[in-house]
Amino acid sequence: MAKKIKVEEEIILEEKPNIKKWEPKEGELVVDVYETDKELVVESAIAGMNGEKLDISLEGDILIIKGKRENPSEDKEKIYFTKDCYWGSFSKEIILPRTIDPSKIEAKIKDGILTIRMQKIEKVKSKKISVEE
Repeated sequence: MAKKIKVEEEIILEEKPNIKKWEPKEGELVVDVYETDKELVVESAIAGMNGEKLDISLEGDILIIKGKRENPSEDKEKIYFTKDCYWGSFSKEIILPRTIDPSKIEAKIKDGILTIRMQKIEKVKSKKISVEE
């Protein structure tokens, strides 16, 4: 025979000592880097951004992408159980695996995907050297 147990509980909402807010300093952008015969390509899912909110630069052989994604529904009263969507400043530094032509870099955003195309510079693999007499 089952017993019925009455439980009375007082709920206190004033303090939440075991809840810590997740506030990373800066996020890191997730990217794919690949090459074709003529290009080195960087792609990233970067929804909610436009070209005006991005800072893309090339310093030597390092491609740097920076930006800040604003939270459209920021509410200080929210207590998250899971927070996978990143809002705030982010950056990514990519050491380019091939030599590229800095004057031939193109960046576009379409359907939430940032695509940066860089034309590769082909290095001379072999050269016949003549000897003068």
